[in-house]
Amino acid sequence: MYEDFHVAERFTGEELHCRWKGTIVAIATRHADAVDVRFDVNGRAMWIALPNTAWLEQKRRSGKVITDQIAAQVAGRYLKQLVEEGFDSRREIYTMTVDEVLSHLDAVVLEAQKLGAMPTLPITD
Repeated sequence: MYEDFHVAERFTGEELHCRWKGTIVAIATRHADAVDVRFDVNGRAMWIALPNTAWLEQKRRSGKVITDQIAAQVAGRYLKQLVEEGFDSRREIYTMTVDEVLSHLDAVVLEAQKLGAMPTLPITD
């Protein structure tokens, strides 16, 4: 779904290839209470930060946890939406709100149910 996708940039129409590259806990790297999901967008690094409090809220509201696979899908869906709406291509990192994470998570789960399963993340080099 959103681990490897193509999307047209809103203003230029340029075809962008977005590919998940990894997920890291931002506490260690930039002292932020977030999980950072990295994508390559036409070979350039783009990070989507998901706040750690989204994990707590998801557990509270559903009793289920956000896995690495789901986090990557949520971040990818958000990135696709950013590009379609016209994003600032000079920015390297975008930070989602808890509400945005949960909204995109719900949409990803519905899409995965229609497909029959959540896509697995590719093994990166």
